[in-house]
Amino acid sequence: MSTLAPLRLLREPSNASEGNHSNATVGASWCQRLDIPNELFLALGLVSLVENLLVVAAILKNRNLHSPTYYFICCLAVSDMLVSISNLAEMLFMLLLEHGVLVMRPSIVRHMDSIIDMLICSSVVSSLSFLGVIAVDRYITIFYALRYHSIMTLQRAVVTMASVWLASTVSSTVLIAYYRSNTVLLCLIGFFLFMLVLMLVLYIHMFALARHHLHSISSQQKPPIAHRGGSLKGAVTLTILLGVFFICWGPFFFHLILIVTCPTNPFCTCFFSYFNLFLILIICNSVIDPLIYAFRSQELRRTLREVVTCSW
Repeated sequence: MSTLAPLRLLREPSNASEGNHSNATVGASWCQRLDIPNELFLALGLVSLVENLLVVAAILKNRNLHSPTYYFICCLAVSDMLVSISNLAEMLFMLLLEHGVLVMRPSIVRHMDSIIDMLICSSVVSSLSFLGVIAVDRYITIFYALRYHSIMTLQRAVVTMASVWLASTVSSTVLIAYYRSNTVLLCLIGFFLFMLVLMLVLYIHMFALARHHLHSISSQQKPPIAHRGGSLKGAVTLTILLGVFFICWGPFFFHLILIVTCPTNPFCTCFFSYFNLFLILIICNSVIDPLIYAFRSQELRRTLREVVTCSW
């Protein structure tokens, strides 16, 4: 798959190609680039796009899903759609240019490169941000259940969503403008690690509380409270989402770390050669997320079935 300017740099750092050629030769002797068919990128992108469109349609259709939590999930689905749309747009754009169907001036091509790359970077930041927002939302649901509706009002939810999208757009613009700077890459890596630590701490605290309540209920021999069970189920769902996100995005961010720390090392050079695989994992994340929503939320699963069968 042909990548655009900034993503091409992330695949093969310029200082690696201009640096120690002997290291690159040693790496090439035992490590070869992984080639993935363009058709696989297109297929995964289309599947992800359809799935996330269904999730957004289901949330918009069902009034029972018109709550801050599902609005945040809807935004996460939109972020995943950005991954699919940017991937499909990049593939079609490059294929049209390569086959001479689309003829454009180099300056226009560079602008198109920047727009598509900004979509990709924005989806990275917004996906991670909304996973964090959803985790905080569930944390409030569990620890401040009686005050949830006064804390997480619709107005605050809208402000939160708008803030995340604005921050994602600004940060992606900065990343594209200064993509050659290691400082920008370090900021992106730091943000990724910060959000992971934040969500892990929240989940550990939520499960600790859920476990404490289960022991209390068992000792008092009282029936379980419904909303506690629902909160625990939501925490499990979000933990699965976090795990999937880490597996799918982890190699890409580890790739960024190696670009900053050892761009000319032969072992790092070998890792760089699997960049297309990391892109596939990123797209797989946007494919898996909607499946988790559909199978773990009975209300959303029912609405998705109505949307698919056109039972409006």
